[in-house]
Amino acid sequence: MGELVLRNVAKTYGEGPQVIQGIDLHIPDGQFTVFVGPSGCGKSTMLRMIAGLESVTDGDILIDGVRVNDLQPADRGISMVFQSYALYPHMTVAENMGFSLKLSGKSKQEVREAVGRAAEILQINHLLERKPKALSGGQRQRVAIGRAIVRKPRVFLFDEPLSNLDAALRVQMRIELAKLHRELGTTMIYVTHDQVEAMTLGQKIVVFNKGHIEQIGAPLDLYDRPANRFVGGFIGSPQMNMLPATLVSQNESQTVITVTGGNNEIVLPGRPERALTGELTLGVRPEYLGIGAPGEGLPARVELVEHLGDVSLLHAQLDGVGKAISLKLDKKDAQHAVGARVGIKVATSSVTLFDEKGAAVAFEHREVGERAQAVA
Repeated sequence: MGELVLRNVAKTYGEGPQVIQGIDLHIPDGQFTVFVGPSGCGKSTMLRMIAGLESVTDGDILIDGVRVNDLQPADRGISMVFQSYALYPHMTVAENMGFSLKLSGKSKQEVREAVGRAAEILQINHLLERKPKALSGGQRQRVAIGRAIVRKPRVFLFDEPLSNLDAALRVQMRIELAKLHRELGTTMIYVTHDQVEAMTLGQKIVVFNKGHIEQIGAPLDLYDRPANRFVGGFIGSPQMNMLPATLVSQNESQTVITVTGGNNEIVLPGRPERALTGELTLGVRPEYLGIGAPGEGLPARVELVEHLGDVSLLHAQLDGVGKAISLKLDKKDAQHAVGARVGIKVATSSVTLFDEKGAAVAFEHREVGERAQAVA
């Protein structure tokens, strides 16, 4: 079992402001949950509070129904993997992995069996007699994870464990962590500022910002239905395009807006579930934009084309708006020279509209997910 419940958890350092602001969260047993957000948002502080490495100013942390606020880290049934591998250089891999069990009084046979099981799961049996200096970065991280596995914790905590690895190795380790979760079925909480890691690893993502939670949801829910402008801009690479917009009209079947500074009307299907006032923001993912000849949609000038192999990223400047916009296109559709005049087409059923406070506007009877096909 490894159910985690946070009830109104807050953290304050001295007389300063709250760095964690009344967090309520339920993580069921066996779920892979990712805490994501920009640097300084409170995600690592929250993880350290769960681990017992930071005190709780207010609220309760419960693991399997037991309040653990006052328990020592070793008594909470958790194991934590840090950004730094923190391996003992004079010990072999097997000795590093089994050290905590040795300290707890386990017999040599128990330690050997536990280390052997963990090494088999991580496929590092052939490394057990090596010292850390003889290992690559990825191998050292596997050993650090193995050291956590041997304790058979109820909850695994990962604090940006892949940030010291190169890009190719991070991809490989993400695959291995996902496989590890499937094999163990243990509750895992993973902290990262890398939204690609969050999207690929998490069953549930918790988006932190300035000490509070902006949104909780499955990866694609956050991607397709961000609750506000912050989540829409943070989740996704390249980021969601954010364009200032003005309401023109609305009725039962459609809502008409214009991009501020431009003349082209954009017709959004459906009626907002609440009245719209003030300045709006049109949020649209790069893959929900298409490109056409001048006059077909929003007028723009090409500024840069990045050819990435299977896809290309085209960056353009919208006329009269003073805003850059990014498009993700098939490589055959991105054969445009810098400075070329183009029209930007919008998949109007796949945009997100944000109100003057930055909250997403819900539309009646509308689903996201279409490719760009309607001309703005």
